[in-house]
Amino acid sequence: MWIPTEHEKYGVVIASFRGTVPYGLSLEIGDTVQILEKCDGWYRGFALKNPNIKGIFPSSYVHLKNACVKNKGQFEMVIPTEDSVITEMTSTLRDWGTMWKQLYVRNEGDLFHRLWHIMNEILDLRRQVLVGHLTHDRMKDVKRHITARLDWGNEQLGLDLVPRKEYAMVDPEDISITELYRLMEHRHRKKDTPVQASSHHLFVQMKSLMCSNLGEELEVIFSLFDSKENRPISERFFLRLNRNGLPKAPDKPERHCSLFVDLGSSELRKDIYITVHIIRIGRMGAGEKKNACSVQYRRPFGCAVLSIADLLTGETKDDLILKVYMCNTESEWYQIHENIIKKLNARYNLTGSNAGLAVSLQLLHGDIEQIRREYSSVFSHGVSITRKLGFSNIIMPGEMRNDLYITIERGEFEKGGKSVARNVEVTMFIVESSGQTLKDFISFGSGEPPASEYHSFVLYHNNSPRWSELLKLPIPVDKFRGAHIRFEFRHCSTKEKGEKKLFGFSFVPLMQEDGRTLPDGTHELIVHKCEENTNLQDTTRYLKLPFSKGILLGNNNQAMKATKESFWITSFLCSTKLTQNGDMLDLLKWRTHPDKITGCLSKLKEIDGSEIVKFLQDTLDTLFGILDENSQKYGSKVFDSLVHIINLLQDSKFHHFKPVMDTYIESHFAGALAYRDLIKVLKWYVDRITEAERQEHIQEVLKAQEYIFKYIVQSRRLFSLATGGQNEEEFRCCIQELLMSVRFFLSQESKGSGALSQSQAVFLSSFPAVYSELLKLFDVREVANLVQDTLGSLPTIVHVDDALQAVKLQCIGKTVESQLYTNPDSRYILLPVVLHHLHMHLQEQKDLIMCARILSNVFCLIKKNSSEKSVLEEIDVIVASLLDILLRTILEITSRPQPSGSTMRLQFQDVTGEFVACLLSLLRQMTDRHYQQLLDSFNTKEELRDFLLQIFTVFRILIRPEMFPKDWTVMRLVANNVIITTVLYLSDALRKNFLNENFDYKIWDSYFYLAVIFINQLCLQLEMFTPSKKKKVLEKYGDMRVTMGCEIFSMWQNLGEHKLHFIPALIGPFLEVTLIPQPDLRNVMIPIFHDMMDWEQRRSGNFKQVEAKLIDKLDSLMSEGKGDETYRELFNSIIPLFGPYPSLLKKIERETWRESGVSLIATVTRLMERLLDYRDCMKMGEVDGKKIGCTVSLLNFYKTELNKEEMYIRYIHKLYDLHVKAQNFTEAAYTLLLYDELLEWSDRPLREFLTYPMQTEWQRKEHLHLAIIQNFDRGKCWENGIILCRKIAEQYESYYDYRNLSKMRMMEASLYDKIMDQQRLEPEFFRVGFYGKKFPFFLRNKEFVCRGHDYERLEAFQQRMLNEFPHAIAMQHANQPDETIFQAEAQYLQIYAVTPIPESQEVLQREGVPDNIKSFYKVNHIWKFRYDRPFHKGTKDKENEFKSLWVERTSLYLVQSLPGISRWFEVEKREVVEMSPLENAIEVLENKNQQLKTLISQCQTRQMQNINPLTMCLNGVIDAAVNGGVSRYQEAFFVKEYILSHPEDGEKIARLRELMLEQAQILEFGLAVHEKFVPQDMRPLHKKLVDQFFVMKSSLGIQEFSACIQASPVHFPNGSPRVCRNSAPASMSPDGTRVIPRRSPLSYPAVNRYSSSSLSSQASAEPSPSTSSLSSTHSASPNVTSSAPSSARASPLLSDKHKHSRENSCLSPRERPCSAIYPTPVEPSQRLLFNHIGDGALPRSDPNLSAPEKAVNPTPSSWSLDSGKEAKNMADGGKLISPPVPPRPTQTASPARHTASVSPSPAGRSPLKGSVQSFTPSPVEYHSPGLISNSPVLSGSYSSGISSLSRCSTSETSGFENQVNEPSAAPLGSGPGYGGGSEEPVRKESKTPPPYSVYERTLRRPVPLPHSLSIPVTAEPPALPPKPLAARSGHLENGTRRTDPGPRPRPLPRKVSQL
Repeated sequence: MWIPTEHEKYGVVIASFRGTVPYGLSLEIGDTVQILEKCDGWYRGFALKNPNIKGIFPSSYVHLKNACVKNKGQFEMVIPTEDSVITEMTSTLRDWGTMWKQLYVRNEGDLFHRLWHIMNEILDLRRQVLVGHLTHDRMKDVKRHITARLDWGNEQLGLDLVPRKEYAMVDPEDISITELYRLMEHRHRKKDTPVQASSHHLFVQMKSLMCSNLGEELEVIFSLFDSKENRPISERFFLRLNRNGLPKAPDKPERHCSLFVDLGSSELRKDIYITVHIIRIGRMGAGEKKNACSVQYRRPFGCAVLSIADLLTGETKDDLILKVYMCNTESEWYQIHENIIKKLNARYNLTGSNAGLAVSLQLLHGDIEQIRREYSSVFSHGVSITRKLGFSNIIMPGEMRNDLYITIERGEFEKGGKSVARNVEVTMFIVESSGQTLKDFISFGSGEPPASEYHSFVLYHNNSPRWSELLKLPIPVDKFRGAHIRFEFRHCSTKEKGEKKLFGFSFVPLMQEDGRTLPDGTHELIVHKCEENTNLQDTTRYLKLPFSKGILLGNNNQAMKATKESFWITSFLCSTKLTQNGDMLDLLKWRTHPDKITGCLSKLKEIDGSEIVKFLQDTLDTLFGILDENSQKYGSKVFDSLVHIINLLQDSKFHHFKPVMDTYIESHFAGALAYRDLIKVLKWYVDRITEAERQEHIQEVLKAQEYIFKYIVQSRRLFSLATGGQNEEEFRCCIQELLMSVRFFLSQESKGSGALSQSQAVFLSSFPAVYSELLKLFDVREVANLVQDTLGSLPTIVHVDDALQAVKLQCIGKTVESQLYTNPDSRYILLPVVLHHLHMHLQEQKDLIMCARILSNVFCLIKKNSSEKSVLEEIDVIVASLLDILLRTILEITSRPQPSGSTMRLQFQDVTGEFVACLLSLLRQMTDRHYQQLLDSFNTKEELRDFLLQIFTVFRILIRPEMFPKDWTVMRLVANNVIITTVLYLSDALRKNFLNENFDYKIWDSYFYLAVIFINQLCLQLEMFTPSKKKKVLEKYGDMRVTMGCEIFSMWQNLGEHKLHFIPALIGPFLEVTLIPQPDLRNVMIPIFHDMMDWEQRRSGNFKQVEAKLIDKLDSLMSEGKGDETYRELFNSIIPLFGPYPSLLKKIERETWRESGVSLIATVTRLMERLLDYRDCMKMGEVDGKKIGCTVSLLNFYKTELNKEEMYIRYIHKLYDLHVKAQNFTEAAYTLLLYDELLEWSDRPLREFLTYPMQTEWQRKEHLHLAIIQNFDRGKCWENGIILCRKIAEQYESYYDYRNLSKMRMMEASLYDKIMDQQRLEPEFFRVGFYGKKFPFFLRNKEFVCRGHDYERLEAFQQRMLNEFPHAIAMQHANQPDETIFQAEAQYLQIYAVTPIPESQEVLQREGVPDNIKSFYKVNHIWKFRYDRPFHKGTKDKENEFKSLWVERTSLYLVQSLPGISRWFEVEKREVVEMSPLENAIEVLENKNQQLKTLISQCQTRQMQNINPLTMCLNGVIDAAVNGGVSRYQEAFFVKEYILSHPEDGEKIARLRELMLEQAQILEFGLAVHEKFVPQDMRPLHKKLVDQFFVMKSSLGIQEFSACIQASPVHFPNGSPRVCRNSAPASMSPDGTRVIPRRSPLSYPAVNRYSSSSLSSQASAEPSPSTSSLSSTHSASPNVTSSAPSSARASPLLSDKHKHSRENSCLSPRERPCSAIYPTPVEPSQRLLFNHIGDGALPRSDPNLSAPEKAVNPTPSSWSLDSGKEAKNMADGGKLISPPVPPRPTQTASPARHTASVSPSPAGRSPLKGSVQSFTPSPVEYHSPGLISNSPVLSGSYSSGISSLSRCSTSETSGFENQVNEPSAAPLGSGPGYGGGSEEPVRKESKTPPPYSVYERTLRRPVPLPHSLSIPVTAEPPALPPKPLAARSGHLENGTRRTDPGPRPRPLPRKVSQL
């Protein structure tokens, strides 16, 4: 049975449990669980990470932990009873865990690894805490480390700052807000500004001396030297090295290093140096023989120097190598370090051995205790400590030192009867009074134990040696008296014996007879001469002699004789026990000389402070002893001396001696009667203040009042103890009188002089320290009243003295911080005085920092939950006194400009934050009663209104993100909780006082505005929090947004008809609230929109205002990243919403205005769909098609559906920026044109908008035109630029602005030049289908055609699309997908290449137009694209597959032409038709014929440098024909069965036959041209071709062409062929041949292919596929998206047979054989589906074909092969006449045709309308009936003219459904060919300029070029040269219009209202 658990409440999972049993709860290791019930080894409960799912789990999987339970029962809460630091660690590590993995994903490796180390460290520390074996101090230390690491990690991960008190997290509810603010501020400050350490330490470690020829032991001496003051500042660190230059005691590494301690910050400067002196121990001369002398001397070796500033750059632990220098002359050794520092190079050089000293140096910061903790390993070995010379900056009491520093300076010695100077060595001993030498009290430096004697180093032959060696003598005090130092001088011989001969000595006693020690300074000692064997052990013999020249005895002649030789030393005593001061000794021995007492007391002030503090206790005893002796006589003197000593302790140097004085007062002071004299003298001074002229001494007395009161109080207590409390009243009276004197003096106002106010300031600054003393003797209330009276007596005039005002405030501050104020009784007495002064200062806005601190302290004492009566009363007083002024202050300081300096700004933020914390504290303490009293206290509604406006404004300021640092979430949540509570109280006042007739718009608006920004705060968006943080916030505060939302709704409902005041102003703010993804909040807020629509409908009959505002705001909010999919549904859905409110749509459907309402909701929903897509796309980094497509979709929506002009223009510019960023310059230009179209050439002024300044409409349009021209230029769309140049030039001309006109004409000219000179790449086009629900709305289940980038082929494009949509699946077929794909929850991409079909063929058909120009018209302004798919219908004939080879041709029509404002546009309509095998064959032959003609023509006009292309093409066709090429067509279509079964195809069969014969004719002419130009080495091939051609002719049944082939150059009807003006070929292949734009597959697969590297982006020529493989690929689409590598396609090495099957599926239309340059002249509705690279142009002039359907000849053609027609004659009007052709059937289309074509009238073909003109002057008949039936079956390879059957040709036929009859020219007879007379009119005709726009002659849909690019049609051809770009004409010629698809209406340009 399941039993509720009593104690087992909380546990941690120690093994993962899968929960596979019924009701099992799945748990992971480390989860925490709360246990509800237990049963037989099982628990039932839930994991704390997901409390909603409950289940059972085995008890053995859980480790139980202690916990306490709150709210026992159903909603019980379990809190683990563990250390709060442990709890915090656990939860923090859990949060970090997930974020840590994200760091890895985001590739932030550095932080990832650092955090990993910190987490491991924290886990280790956590283990130590949990084990519980730590000492109290160690535990504190561990917690400090833990919290430091937690804070570091939180900061790095951008988590919140945690407020802590003594390492434990603080609950903000348990402390006042001001205290919370301080804790946060303290932690923030700690984080931001690391506290500068005041003391620093230098760690020195000696590694080695690197030197080539050492061989002797060395002494190395480190010290710190101040080059500014020229003196050492530290003791020395002494180290011995062995002969190898390594430290002598390798087993004691601590001896190799030292710590130079207590360096102040002032000593870390560049003129402090580390000096290293090296002394060698050995022979006198470094180069002497080894056996010369056995005695060892100390001799100079070298010196190294390093500035301490070099260590400040970085705490390097690498070894430093210091250069070692030696002085040039030994006599300068004493100052070698100074010379090196000063860089006096002449005095020193590198040591001969070029030595280097390896040392490790490191600067450590912090006090010595901290260093001991952090570097414990260093100290554990006992590292030597090297002190500073003398006392440190701060003398610590109890510090025991008695160090005498002696510096052996120099000596002056005589030669001593020798010819050379002496080698002097000094030996030093310390001798005590008994004559014994003191052992081990001479210290050479730290690191070396003290020695008993010292030997100086020896300078060679020097009678005036200078040593400057510093020694420390740590002699005990008891040995000092009577001791002396003896110096012995010896001459060191360099002879073999090497003896040292004594020749003199000096001595100096350490203490004088009067008890004073040897004074500091330099002493010149007398050198007493002596013999070598003199016995100096008997000290009595020489101690009577004089020792110093300063104190020579005049009558001692013996001494006088010895004064020629001298020895100088410098002494410096550092002792806490001995003094060198006689006055100090006299004072301490006052009883021996009572007559000197007055003098001694007077001299006390002159004694050095360090001497006084050394003997502080003795001095104080002396003073109070004198006072007891004779208080009358010495009272005032003793008082002054006491004041002097007290004030001495205020000095920072002696600050640490205050505790010594406190201890003295508590434990040693015994003056029980002293209080009377002290009070008396103090009162006397206070009474004299107002009269005294000089206040300095009085101020000294007032400064010392704290300790004077301490002595008074202690004295009185001693007296009371001794007497049992006698004279109590008398004492009270004395104190009362004293304080009355004080009050009188404080109440005086200084008139004129500031001395009095200075004294008042001095008194006030030290007065609060007296409170605690008074409390020792008086009751709390008494003291409080005394203090209140004293502070209350201050003068109230504020303007008196600013300095005094500040001190008054500081005094108030100290009072609030004092112990007295913490007592509630005294607090109530003192509070009014405190508030009074605060109020005064806040009103004046003075000393705000101090005011803030005082207020914070006031509130710190008032805890949140203290509901005691006293606290409530205090709050009453504070509210009445300060609330108003506090609000005003916050408003004042936040509206000020922030100061510029960083420290000032920090202060400014501090003071703002503190005031805010104070206000929040006050508001949190206020209860209902306080609010009621506050609201009742306002006398008028005006006052209440002002107060409410003020408090709402302050709250808005508090909500600002910059109010607190970004990681202060805890503080923000507390603030928000207070704000919402206050707002709930105040909203009642708003409802009661400002509704109905008292309605006040301003205050209500302020309220709503506050509520909205409150809800929108970032720190309240719980969705962004981690689950654990969200849970904590919800448990503590709930979701405050919902509370405020409900309040908004409630207040809105109260407004009634006043709601109209807020429509439409509040729509935006309320909409912002609804965008927050919090369902409850949305459910509350969305009905308000219904209400707004309803009220607006009532007022104005519509809700246009609501709609406009809603849409504007939606746009700005969505682009900021707000809103989500659910939100859209909320507006639109049928979900029943919260409470009584149905969905918005349902509510609207009940209204009378439902239609417009539903329409609005639908519009808003659609807009949201687009905006959401836009927002999601914009989150991506790079500009891609998705972003652009999305922007286009939104832009069109604003224009067409919403008619929002401003938004439309904004998005135009957003789109423009995207295009420029992506370098889509053409698209960028088209985009700007949209804005340009909205403007006119007028002088209307336009306002400033986006980046445009205020300017006229004309100026803005001009600016736009220039920008568009620039972009067209960069996008190589020069034709469009030219039109705009003309338009703007017209404007300049109309304004006679010839300067700009000239520039514009020059620009236009430059664009023409670029067209002719620069290479342009023709882009590929790709059709892309986006299928599946996962695509953004604007792409979903739609198909687009995209214009590829330069050089971009199908594979590259497909890869790019897959990169843009990484989750998409590429479909591997070209068939239309079915419904399941459309509805799939996935993304499918279907991509294949398509061929552009130019709208107009005018330019493309025109003779002599250079390719540079034609290339533009092939790929610009394209509406229509085509894709062909071959398939077999019926049974497939294995012998001849062409019989059943059909083509499915798909035509795609776009909504806009490409290029346009986007690189891709949606397909608006698709048409699918099928082409019969016969039609397909005709198209293939036409294309091949056209290609041959082009090549022959190029060869003839020498446009080709290389004849190879023609060779290959001829070879391909002729060879294929011989091996059975066109014979396959004969077999298929010329047989009797086919003709009988397809009677309707008669004309087509005739056409096919025509083409075959025409091909033979062309080949024959081509061979003639080839023969003329073929190089010698290709002659055999030519001969072979000629032979094969005759075989081919015979197979076709042709015996001879009558006079049709002429060997002479071809005759052109128009005279010489028209060639391009620019002489350079358009593009050259590497071998020099001119690259033909498109290639047919009939090309021979020879090595010399057209270069694919050519810049013309044309596809490289393809090898012909094999016939036999056709069947294998007919069923599959040749355009499947998976394409073979391009290298395979271009390879000429594979045989034709083996290529087709592999390649045909990989080819994009541009790469497939039939070029789009050659349109097929078949009926326009016969849509072929084989995408060939180009279509051959049929040379015929069918009058029934409209211009676009005419063939396109890409090169100037020189002849016509229009076989079967009569020779053309010229009419008088310049028209060419051709003889009639046999009539053709009217219906020539295949059965698949769905539109009728107009039957052609029999008319001759005009050569001008054909693409090529005849080259045979005589007509040739081809219509021999026997030709077909008698034709033998031809056999051969697939390389013939039909070779490209498998790749269906792409014809550029017109997309017209209705063909228009052209009037045919009347035949004028058949003239005799082309005579000279008939040539001229033709030439003239050919020079007639073309129409103004190529698009005007088309009978197609008008291309919706931007309005700015369209030019009105002129009646006559203009005189200007032909314009290259089509105009966009709204109507068609001849009144005809395209019916299907109809012309798209383009919205007329609208005026932009002031934009």
